[in-house]
Amino acid sequence: MSNWQQRESYLAEVAERCLRGHKSFDLRRSHLVEASQISKGTIYNHFPSEADLVVAVATAHFKHRLERAVIDSELYPNYLKCFLMHHCWSIRDDLLHDRFIIARVMPNSELLAQATDDNRYAFEQVYAEYIEWNRHLVESMGVVEGFNRAELVANYLRGAQINCNDADKQYNDHHLYYQFSYALAQLLGQSNQRLPTLNYYIDWLAELEGTANAA
Repeated sequence: MSNWQQRESYLAEVAERCLRGHKSFDLRRSHLVEASQISKGTIYNHFPSEADLVVAVATAHFKHRLERAVIDSELYPNYLKCFLMHHCWSIRDDLLHDRFIIARVMPNSELLAQATDDNRYAFEQVYAEYIEWNRHLVESMGVVEGFNRAELVANYLRGAQINCNDADKQYNDHHLYYQFSYALAQLLGQSNQRLPTLNYYIDWLAELEGTANAA
């Protein structure tokens, strides 16, 4: 990774930290100067417009999700369970770190049109890869006639991310993940499959907490 890429990744990470706890994307490039200890000129070189900053944060978000997707693909060979647990992990990650919910602003065709080519391409590439990973899992579960399952699920996931954040849900609430997974399975047309039990989520949360403490 070049120094330019490393600095841009660092700036996106700083921006993400600055946005924690926020319900709107109210961060500006000028705010990063003090937070990152990097000059204004350098920051503006990386993000020529405010739209570039939003797009870069979104790109970093989906890269993070893709990294977790690789882990979940190895942990859960069953397609349905992999899909459920990946999105449970994503909600937990957002709640635990009080992250800004990027689904509030992206994808957004108007913002993308305002961004520079490099930042727009970087986002489109990583976002398409993440969407493809999700699509592959859904299709591998088997086609269920009657509804556009992928669209239903995508809309539900976006709404769940925002609603959990707005309602200040607790990241360690096992009932949250149990109910979330049940609703997802219904939308996927997989309600006849064996789903994780409530006790499974209790153990899952305890394991994640233990791993975090060990680290």
